[in-house]
Amino acid sequence: MKKLLLVSVVVLLVSCQQPAKENPQTQIGFDITEGVKIPLYAGNLKSVEIWENYIKAHNDRDLEAIKSMNAEKDFKVYGPKGELIEGTEAHIEFLKVWFTDGTNPRWSTKFLIANEFTAKDGSLRQWVTSGHEVTFAVDGNDIKVNQVHDALIVDGKVQKFTVNERILKE
Repeated sequence: MKKLLLVSVVVLLVSCQQPAKENPQTQIGFDITEGVKIPLYAGNLKSVEIWENYIKAHNDRDLEAIKSMNAEKDFKVYGPKGELIEGTEAHIEFLKVWFTDGTNPRWSTKFLIANEFTAKDGSLRQWVTSGHEVTFAVDGNDIKVNQVHDALIVDGKVQKFTVNERILKE
């Protein structure tokens, strides 16, 4: 009788336990880049920190810091007017001209969102989506644009990013 009571209590306790969650991450949407809907999750905030430092380096005109934060292989920038910059050296040359052409771009960050998903090949893709107000000096006047960046962070480095923008009218 005691064995039956003990077995009943054990069965009752085991049956009351919650099943383990398969994925404790918070799903925030989907990525469909590869043609298949893949769950998109809230990402690692370390990626946001990397991107914040990257933007700060741009505001500080710190080309060495930018260079050190770029991925060593296959680095790419997709600009707002269809530009494609491939490689860190080309990126640094572009920035040297841009930072000295008189337009004096200055970024003010408005939001940063970390997200991630596992691609078909099993690799983890960590992205930061960010919004910035960028002020340019043009013919003695400040022109403001809104920019949205999508940056892929791989092994703590900026692998690639896209820039979309529109002029702000006040």
